[in-house]
Amino acid sequence: MIQVTEMGYMGIGVKDLDEWKRFATEIVGLEVADDGEDDRCYLRMDYWHHRIVVHQDASDDLLYAGFRVAGGEEFAAMQHQLSAAGIKFRIGSEEEARERHVLEVMKLTDPSGTPVEIFHGPHVQASKPFHPGRRMHGRFSTGSGGMGHCILSEKDPAAAYRFYTHLGMRGGVEYIIPTGKQPITPIFMHCNDRDHTVAFGIGTSPKRINHLMIEVDNLDDVGMTHELVRRSGVPVTIALGRHSNDHMYSFYFRNPSGWMLEYGYGSRPATHQSEYYSEDIFGHQPEAGGFGPSK
Repeated sequence: MIQVTEMGYMGIGVKDLDEWKRFATEIVGLEVADDGEDDRCYLRMDYWHHRIVVHQDASDDLLYAGFRVAGGEEFAAMQHQLSAAGIKFRIGSEEEARERHVLEVMKLTDPSGTPVEIFHGPHVQASKPFHPGRRMHGRFSTGSGGMGHCILSEKDPAAAYRFYTHLGMRGGVEYIIPTGKQPITPIFMHCNDRDHTVAFGIGTSPKRINHLMIEVDNLDDVGMTHELVRRSGVPVTIALGRHSNDHMYSFYFRNPSGWMLEYGYGSRPATHQSEYYSEDIFGHQPEAGGFGPSK
């Protein structure tokens, strides 16, 4: 089976582009790259041209998520794999590939209608070192794990599971959380050394995305960012704590579009074996909304 190797990029729609630029640089520490396009800007985390495209768009939501395959041969083989599974897709034009700064791209949607892109050959700017938007002790952890992970709002978790397995991901339930009559059983899917790249099964919300996790390689950057968030009045939604599944020390906060960012450090590699938990190691108490619907 051909496998995607990472979540390489995503596109988000935002109502206020200038507010997002300030938030991304002054709070999160990302680098804004402006290619002179009035309707968008790019956010960098490493040597890639971008990891996030911020589009001027009223949705304030995820517009697409891009998953990488190793190269041209795998890109062609993925087409046969998707066709055999009855999953519809189309091959992007050369112009669409250039727009994404990749060599080739195909476009499809997951069972809940979230646009998904599969690509190979990202534009890596080796001569342009990443320059954070504000002081950082370290850098963002990307590498073989990609840009991070996201939790999506999926109406039918079983259908979503089948879809992402056809992209070569594997995984399953990692938490059984007692809540009233029916426990919450989120599903976590991985494709590399990250514990998970995509997760779903915590309920639905008006937004396609619940949160995006980005990881840093220095614990002090989590602490400094937490102080910046608190001092700036940005709502913290999940307090500092450590997850049981990926061992990430992190906290969650609202971005200007209303969904959440998780800012973390210290995750362990994927175990590649099934196990489940009923609570986190410590912390992660919900604050302003927690994992509830985006506002």
